[in-house]
Amino acid sequence: MTRRWTEAQRRTAAAAAPPPHGTYGEGPDPIAWDVREQAARHPLRDRAAGAVLLAVAGAMAALGQAPWNLWWLALPAWALVVAVAARGRVPFLAVWLMVSVELTVALHWIVEPFLVVPSELTPLAPLTVVITAVGLAFFPALGAGLGALLAGRGTAARALGIGAGIMLGEMARSWLFTGFPWALPGHALIGSAALPAAAFAGAQGLGIAVVLGGALVAAFRPVALAAGLALWALPFVLAATLPPAPPPAADAPVVRLVQPNAPQAQKWDPAFVNLFWRRSLELTAGPGRADAVVWPETALPMLLERAGGLRPAIARAAGGAPAVVGAQRYGPEGDPRNALILLTGLRGEVDLVYDKHHLVPFGEYLPLPRLFAAFGFGPLAANLAGGYGAGEGPVVFDLPGVGRAMPMICYEAIFPQYLRRVARPELLLQITNDAWFGPDAGPRQHLALARMRAAESGLPLLRAANTGISAAIDARGTVMSSLALNEAGALDAALPPALPPTPYARTGDLAPLLVLLALLAGLAALRFRHTP
Repeated sequence: MTRRWTEAQRRTAAAAAPPPHGTYGEGPDPIAWDVREQAARHPLRDRAAGAVLLAVAGAMAALGQAPWNLWWLALPAWALVVAVAARGRVPFLAVWLMVSVELTVALHWIVEPFLVVPSELTPLAPLTVVITAVGLAFFPALGAGLGALLAGRGTAARALGIGAGIMLGEMARSWLFTGFPWALPGHALIGSAALPAAAFAGAQGLGIAVVLGGALVAAFRPVALAAGLALWALPFVLAATLPPAPPPAADAPVVRLVQPNAPQAQKWDPAFVNLFWRRSLELTAGPGRADAVVWPETALPMLLERAGGLRPAIARAAGGAPAVVGAQRYGPEGDPRNALILLTGLRGEVDLVYDKHHLVPFGEYLPLPRLFAAFGFGPLAANLAGGYGAGEGPVVFDLPGVGRAMPMICYEAIFPQYLRRVARPELLLQITNDAWFGPDAGPRQHLALARMRAAESGLPLLRAANTGISAAIDARGTVMSSLALNEAGALDAALPPALPPTPYARTGDLAPLLVLLALLAGLAALRFRHTP
């Protein structure tokens, strides 16, 4: 009995002793052994500390987005999450937690549509934000897990694999299931001097610099650290090599952007409809010369089919200049449409009708309408029963006296791929009703994404927003002039010139995708090459 106890005691003591020769580099590091021992003694405390660290990193990454624009916080945030994920057993969970927190903070404005008209769904608004964030975070988290699997166990390779996987996942969430490319890692640089570098590889290219730069820093090796800092600096260096966008010419066409500032809760209220209608006409007829007038999304106060008496009033207020107006109508099959119309002449003849083709899921239509209808749910932002039907696709039209324009209605401006489906225009024209997005972060992020589209394409962008922010943006993404959020007004914007097609305008996201795939393939090849 005594002999058994002594053997057990000896085995326990041997297991608890530090590995021999660790001090002289001939065995495992005694400091690393001590850290592992402490983690084993307090696993719950260690996991809680890691979760808090990841949550802090998520908040830091979110603060890089508009309206905060603290891009210098977002860079170390991605290094932090990769460092934790690369040294943990389940990179998927680390990245999932961090990005869930990031998107919860950045997309907190998603509660706003639930608050416009309070209903039984209003208490669910915070839960909707969390579900959206957690669901979207699945994409970069899955990519991180895949990258770690391909890279193997080496810390530096594992960090690079996780970083590449995160960006591959972010590209997937930008495209799959209609896509939602909002609050991407690269968007943190919109508020910095690096924005013009989007002309080379777009938002995803900037994201690669942000996340892979963080992955290299997270490797904690001198060469990798230097490479990571250089990758973070690269967009700023590239942007500095580009000349600024030229200013508008002396004879440039002037476009009047009308911002009636109709709060969403009052926009369709019979007591206020006439007020906003008259305000829009007065702003349109204001002093000064305008070659064209643009009203925001769904600005026409009645269906297009019934607005025959209103169109001449808009034309007279515009002084005969062409007017672009957001309207609602019924399509060829009787389905409601969210449309943009072009009125010309003194009688306001309808020269063009463009129907929004990329609709907002759950806002303008329901993916599973019968299922949700059974529970009494309908699209939150659709003013007509049943939700909107989609148009046929992007178009380019001639805006008389101004140039060839590509129209984008609200949400469509967050997708860069549609520009490559049409003949290159001379300007991008966005009409939007950001009153749905709330009074602060949502509209400012939407404006930031419009700036990204201009910088990517090398095209000027004009946007008319109901409650703001209406703006004129040059071909490098700089806001030249704007109307303040939640104020009524009219902005006369001289059209900046377009630049030659950018590399991104020619290739889109192909180059960033190939870079990520090549990196993951190289890491996988190195792993299996060294596997016995």
